[in-house]
Amino acid sequence: MPESIRVSAVLPATPQRIYEAWLDSRQHGSFTGGAAEIDPTVGGVFTTWDGYIRGVTEALEPYRRILQAWRTTDFPEDAPDSRLEVLLEPSARGTRITLVHTGIPDGQGADYRQGWKDHYFAPMKAYLAKGEGPFQ
Repeated sequence: MPESIRVSAVLPATPQRIYEAWLDSRQHGSFTGGAAEIDPTVGGVFTTWDGYIRGVTEALEPYRRILQAWRTTDFPEDAPDSRLEVLLEPSARGTRITLVHTGIPDGQGADYRQGWKDHYFAPMKAYLAKGEGPFQ
């Protein structure tokens, strides 16, 4: 049975800056440390983390929401794509980013929950703390 997870963090940047960086190949690669190729349009294909992650953007609500069909090379070949919803909400300390990730292959949810924290939220916070990059 597919799994679902929800993870969130507060990042010291505006929703607009995070939204734009998530959908920009150069900026996404800069904050994650892995190569990214992103077509930032509805129906656009993306690959991130040096090809480990791939999918298609299904819906965009500028500076508020990104919905993507999403999979990694760890998904079983016959597994359908999962869905990743990126929600951005202004907060007193920047932006609350919430990832709602559904349709994850059985047994992989805990790994992706930790992966979002370790490979997205932590490096994004570190990147912002340096005062460099797309968030300034």
